[in-house]
Parts: sequence; structure tokens; C-alpha cells
Amino acid sequence: MTGGIILPEFNPFVIEFGGFGIRWYALAYIAGLVGGLFILRREARQPGAPLSLGQLDSLMNYVLIGIILGGRLGFVIFYDFGFYLSHPLEILKVWQGGMSFHGGLLGVTFGMLLFARRNAIPVLNISDRVAMVVPIGLFLGRLSNFINGELIGRATDVPWAMIFPNSDGFARHPSQLYEAGLEGLGLGLVMYVLARRGALRASGTLTAALLIGYGTVRFMVEYVREPDIQLGLLFNLITMGQLLCLPMIAGGVYLLMRKPNNHSRNGDAGTSGS
Repeated sequence: MTGGIILPEFNPFVIEFGGFGIRWYALAYIAGLVGGLFILRREARQPGAPLSLGQLDSLMNYVLIGIILGGRLGFVIFYDFGFYLSHPLEILKVWQGGMSFHGGLLGVTFGMLLFARRNAIPVLNISDRVAMVVPIGLFLGRLSNFINGELIGRATDVPWAMIFPNSDGFARHPSQLYEAGLEGLGLGLVMYVLARRGALRASGTLTAALLIGYGTVRFMVEYVREPDIQLGLLFNLITMGQLLCLPMIAGGVYLLMRKPNNHSRNGDAGTSGS
């Protein structure tokens, strides 16, 4: 199983100055936040929008801190706790990689809860708007994973199998591209259609769509994605990523099955719980 598309070794830096510079992954974070903020600022200008432009800018600070702290601590706790317990200073070296989407999700959730409480805004009205633009960051982030040759797929003989640089030479699934297409473009299209059909007036709908959509896609893609070497398969059955997706899906189903949403103009009145 050695035949496949041989990929060149891409430079992990977009801009580099003597070993330092802006990496593709950092650029993906920045572009995702800027793109999401642009869309949300347009929505915030609509009559009856629950967030003012000033509040939206403040919310982005909470989101950014939640992504960084939650993403890093999530990776430490979920994926390599033993190592970081023995080398605690390594936790600070975020430039060496190691971020968890599920940890970032928890961090952003905590940030949104705190922001909602301080501003007396129903938290689902906030999470729906954040969920609406999350696929932008997912798409760009997975593309940067592909450029970096990380989070590679399992060995395969499918015609589009790829041999990643600095790997074992086996042809593998380009699982990063699967996720970019499904979590990014596919889920983004779902969010766009739902938003156009007035989902923001039904609090919790877009939040549920993100939880169920991402959780389901990630769970499926994990079957062709190489398990983390330090963990392997949990219980010889599932990966850590799949395990963490289960409460996401359950949470999304709960939001859809709870009592009927209060349909109000642009979601400015609705459920205040999480």
C-alpha cells in the first residue's frame, strides 16, 4: 500500500523571519475570527438584533480567549495528560501545536455563558450567532492541518490516497480535506440555509445544528483518521475524538427536543438557559 499522490513538503510559515513568523495555523485562526466577525457585524445591524456592535466586539474577546485557553487545556487533558503532568511548562508552548476543538468548544461555551450573564442576554441567542460562523474557522483550520501534514488519515489504497512528507511512506486518506469539506463547506452551507430561513428567530436551532452536524461528521471521519499515537483506540473500539463527539450530539438533540422555542424577531426573546 505504497502507491499514492506524493505531496511536497509545504513551508509551515506563511511569513518567516529566521525561524520565526506567522504559521498557517495561526493565520487560519485570525482569518476565521475576522471572517466570522464580518458576518456577525452585518447581522448585528439588523433591526431587533440582540447584540449591538459594541457588545459583539466585546464577545469576540471572550471567544478568542475561550478558543486559546480551552483548546490548549483540552488537548492537554484529553490527549496527553500524562506527558504534560510530568512536563507542565510544555503547556505554555502553544506555538509547537496541540489544540483540541472539543476543548476550544468548552472554553468558548464558558466565555459565552459569562458574557451572557454580564450583559443580560439569553445565552442561546449568543451561541446561535457564534455557531453560524464556526464553519469558517473549521474549514481554514483543516486546510492548515493539511498543509502542515498533520492529523493524517489511515493507510488506504483509494485512488486519491496521499503520501505525506515526513511520514512512514504509506498512502493515506487525506482526512484533513474530508473534514474541511464536511465540517467547513458542508456545515457552513447548512448554517447559511438555516439562517436564510429564519433559524435565528428560533433560539437554539443553529447551536443544535452545529453540535449535531460537527459531532456526526467528526465521528464518521475518525474511522479513516489515524488515531493519536499516544492514545490509540479507547477500549479497542473508538478514538478520543469519537468519544468527545457523543456528548456534543446528545446536547444538540436535547436542544431540538426541548420545549418549543419562542419565535421572536431576530431571536431577541427566548430561552436564557444553556
